[in-house]
Amino acid sequence: MNAPNEKVAPLPAPLAGYRVLEMGSTVAGPFCGRLLADFGAEVIKIETPEGDPVRTMGKRFHGKSLYAASIFRNKSLISIDLRTEEGQRLVADLAAKCDVVVENFRPGGLEKWGLGYADLSARNPGLVMARISGFGQDGPYSQRAGYGVIGEAVSGLRHLTGDPDRPPARVAVSMTDYITGLYTAFGVALALLARTRTGRGQVIDAALYECAFSFMEPWIPAFEKLGHVANRCGSRLPESTPNNLYATGDGEFIHITAMGDAVFRRLVEVMMQPALASDERFATATARSTHHEALDDLIARWTGRNTLAELERRLSAAGVPATRIFTIADIFGDPHYRARGSIAAAPDDELGTVAMANVVPRLSATPGAVRHAGHRVGQDTRQVLRDLLGLPDALIEALAQRGVIAGAAAPTALSPVAG
Repeated sequence: MNAPNEKVAPLPAPLAGYRVLEMGSTVAGPFCGRLLADFGAEVIKIETPEGDPVRTMGKRFHGKSLYAASIFRNKSLISIDLRTEEGQRLVADLAAKCDVVVENFRPGGLEKWGLGYADLSARNPGLVMARISGFGQDGPYSQRAGYGVIGEAVSGLRHLTGDPDRPPARVAVSMTDYITGLYTAFGVALALLARTRTGRGQVIDAALYECAFSFMEPWIPAFEKLGHVANRCGSRLPESTPNNLYATGDGEFIHITAMGDAVFRRLVEVMMQPALASDERFATATARSTHHEALDDLIARWTGRNTLAELERRLSAAGVPATRIFTIADIFGDPHYRARGSIAAAPDDELGTVAMANVVPRLSATPGAVRHAGHRVGQDTRQVLRDLLGLPDALIEALAQRGVIAGAAAPTALSPVAG
């Protein structure tokens, strides 16, 4: 037992001591690397001299990509031209000193440069290589080009998104890339655990379409046993009733989820229609789903007679899950987000700080942290090559002169923005 006032040294982050070489670009690979970096891994990200394409996505502030500031956070950023033999040798040397390589080239691409798993693991048998691709490392589609939304379409998930009378919609973020990056980071953790027993690394094959397909879970056996083809249902979650979005009397919307019997009874009490709980059409969860149109119509009539604020107040008091649909502006003003520190202010060399989602999940003893925002292209090239590979400054400068590496001098910080 520690003395009452004795300070306990913080435990190291869960992935402290592991080094990751991130060769992925755009979203899935960098998101995987970001997750590993958040929990303490030393992540070295390689970009082309032109910069990762994610720097062209999202909004910009004073010429800086805000998306890159977030997804490249906590990493050292180096710029190496992989199209050069010298660049390929540098990468091989770096991989020999790493625990993990994350890449999302088309299958076979790294092998053409002598950087495939067989080549790298010959020098580093404990290496874990996470390979992200559109359709996997083998199979008839393996050489097809595939961004996240393409994998989403092939997975069946896109077919379920949107309203039934309109073409399939999409969420306005790279959802399948995030799903795949998350699965890949999970795979990396599992492979590192396995390495503690075997001493050897392995390959993680993460395909965008497959990772999205795993989210089709309820509809896979439904087709195999019943021939049921799931379709778009708008704001309603099928076979979960009531679980829908309803218009309110003041022109807003509220989502109510009350599929369980006990929660449904609380809902109809708030509606002052308790008899609905014993109505044979609504008495059980399966009956409610069978008669979802009639039940949704009854609930919509009730919500249409009340304001959003009143509905939220009454439903919350009764323990019925319900909420308005938050915008990002709502989130920034929300007291719960603020109390839990869900938005981090990441230190940034140029902008002072940048707001971004804080680290999840929250670990009580070994939490992750946002240490700094994403750096500029090649900002850490010289330091990494000097510290990790022991290259002398003269050689580093010669590599820069030949265009093998890149890295700009640090700019002066911006003056505070008025307002």
